[in-house]
Amino acid sequence: MKPDMRVQLAGIELVNPIIAASGTFGYGPEFEEIVSLRRIGGLVTKGISRKPMTGNQSPRLIETAAGMINAIGLQNIGVERFINDKLPPLRNYPSCAVIVNVFGYQIEDYVAVIEQLNDAEGVAAYELNASCPNTRHGGITFGTDASLLSELVSQAKKVAARPLIVKLSPNVTSIAAMARAAADAGADALSLINTFLSLAIDVETRRSRLANITGGLSGPAIKPIAVRMVWEASRTVKIPIVGLGGIATPEDAVEFLLAGATAVQVGTASYADPRATERIAQGLEQWCSRHHVARVAELIGALDVSPLPGPVALPPVPAAPAESEASGTADVKAAH
Repeated sequence: MKPDMRVQLAGIELVNPIIAASGTFGYGPEFEEIVSLRRIGGLVTKGISRKPMTGNQSPRLIETAAGMINAIGLQNIGVERFINDKLPPLRNYPSCAVIVNVFGYQIEDYVAVIEQLNDAEGVAAYELNASCPNTRHGGITFGTDASLLSELVSQAKKVAARPLIVKLSPNVTSIAAMARAAADAGADALSLINTFLSLAIDVETRRSRLANITGGLSGPAIKPIAVRMVWEASRTVKIPIVGLGGIATPEDAVEFLLAGATAVQVGTASYADPRATERIAQGLEQWCSRHHVARVAELIGALDVSPLPGPVALPPVPAAPAESEASGTADVKAAH
């Protein structure tokens, strides 16, 4: 019997837990001829802003030992063109949940984008990118300050006509505290983690390898940290969590589910293998079949944290017989 791969995410039924991550899958239609959108649970669009943005100067994406660093700068066509040009083709795939990633540099920007999207057909949910600097508060990133994050989420929730997924930054002291702040402010779900702030230097030129100096690290290098953060957040909040960070195999996806994620996003892997999302979705179903998992939802939060069995007690080692002082003296004399 085939396993049931469906999961429920903030009131949305996904055909499976595999979602294409924002910034790695274009706006969605670009992958129509490469990936069967009917075979993945959903996709998250590129970040959409109020007005079009050109992004950062090149070079803005480099490979690292176990992933990549990007400083694309959230280049996008703006919400109006997205609704008119990119969203209509996605309506041909009703089983693939379209989640629109929304960002801005002031709360009003987020609110304005969401209000325009509310009237657009074919959107399942919004993903709030909280890793943007708030220009009204000296450039402090929304997602690194609990009070700013709370204000952003609460204002976005007031106008959102669809479920609100808040994407958290990992560049914080306590991911649990940020998860709690977002949940308390009205988030319907969380996605974590975003990229880690990073720097790579060309030692020959003594300059950064990116024009923007710093960028966001993603890929397999961050996976163990991402899994830990998902686990910590899942123990703190009751809303669903979408896990991401370095997923490249079906087993990686299983790790995140066991840690407490309801669904996962595949990002950097799509650069090396454009069909990674579909491959991992198929592989996850096969993994469930091999391990006799009837419903993939059974894996959510099923990490076993019970103490390991104690070490086997070994018999005591008998003490060596003490050598007499006389015998020791005789031995010394014999040696001379």
